[in-house]
Amino acid sequence: MKYEEETLVSVLENVQKAAERLKNISIKTSLSANNHLSDIFNANISFKREDLQRVRSYKIRGAYNKMATLSKEHLSKGVVCASAGNHAQGVAFACNAMNVKGTIFMPLTTPGQKLEQVKMFGGNYVEVILFGDTFDEAKDTAIKFCDENHGVFIHPFDDPAIIDGQATVALEILEQAEEPIDYLFVPFGGGGLAAGVCKVFKELSPKTKIIAAEPSTAASMKKALENGAPFHLDKISRFVDGAAVHKVGDLTFEICRNILYDVATVNEGKICETILSLYNKDAVVVEPAGALSVASLEQYADEIKGKNVVCIISGSNNDITRMEEIKEKALLYAGLKHYFLVKFPQRPGALKSFVMDVLGPDDDITSFEYTKKNSKEKGIAVVGIVLKDKKDFDPLLYKMKKLDFFVNYLNNDPSLMNLLI
Repeated sequence: MKYEEETLVSVLENVQKAAERLKNISIKTSLSANNHLSDIFNANISFKREDLQRVRSYKIRGAYNKMATLSKEHLSKGVVCASAGNHAQGVAFACNAMNVKGTIFMPLTTPGQKLEQVKMFGGNYVEVILFGDTFDEAKDTAIKFCDENHGVFIHPFDDPAIIDGQATVALEILEQAEEPIDYLFVPFGGGGLAAGVCKVFKELSPKTKIIAAEPSTAASMKKALENGAPFHLDKISRFVDGAAVHKVGDLTFEICRNILYDVATVNEGKICETILSLYNKDAVVVEPAGALSVASLEQYADEIKGKNVVCIISGSNNDITRMEEIKEKALLYAGLKHYFLVKFPQRPGALKSFVMDVLGPDDDITSFEYTKKNSKEKGIAVVGIVLKDKKDFDPLLYKMKKLDFFVNYLNNDPSLMNLLI
């Protein structure tokens, strides 16, 4: 069903039916004020906590709603899906709840935590197949497998029933909000959640400005709007795995293109900084995609002053083994972590001289790689230094050059940085 045709009947009718199907399946997650960010931005900021959902993301809504609309005949053939993690968990949960066999394709790069969650929620009803490096590669293989085995493909975002299921988030937000919502920030990957939110808010709260937030390293919606149609990005980063897609959905694009107020692209370092801040300041654990909405607030700081703002926290399926990388990216983004090639005279006391004469009182060496070579007067080391304040960088660099320790600054070289973090 095309979106234009659906509006002739009732945009909300299918969403309300989805809400009824999900009544005993999904949790009505809280809409809670965040005092910390409200003070920072001088606005009334609230979080829609989909990270507290039963599968720790909103994806259960769309997956279960889609499967609940299928006939027993279709379900008996089994369902197939492709996912980087959260949609897979939603489908797995639905398979277990409905006693339906499911085959789930996931990229080889999927974090281990998400793999374990899929297996846990799916139990004996689900088989997980790892294939490809990206979601799109896994999806293409899943569709081929589905066709060959006459199964039903459960698309992660570009399907009317999926969108209607995700749209129940918007119904809850409007039921829970005590004041009119001026701005709504929603994470954007393929666009299923954003499309659902746009459908509901256009009808029930048309004055709300909806801002989609996507990673700058996988800005597929931004490119689609510039192109006038969904556009396949040749290269994306997989770091924000819950929102890293090469191409947005055709249906989600058509729904969102004229309703979204803006699309914000967010630096990966800013996303990491937000993850750590939410954990340290608010005890909220989020995955990279789950931090997108909050991470984009800074770009609209002047605009949202004095306004009622809602951020959808989409998921909390974060693998703890990723935290070191997240911390590293956050420090680099904040200008506090720096890597250098440093040359040391190959004599006793050289490192002591570097520490005493070059480093400031609050500077800290966090990594040091050096091998002494007896055939040379000087040896080169890779040194990582964390500063207390980014303004300490220029004095550090000045002393390093003046005392002839400096060889090269590595932060601006992506190829070398990939070897370090």
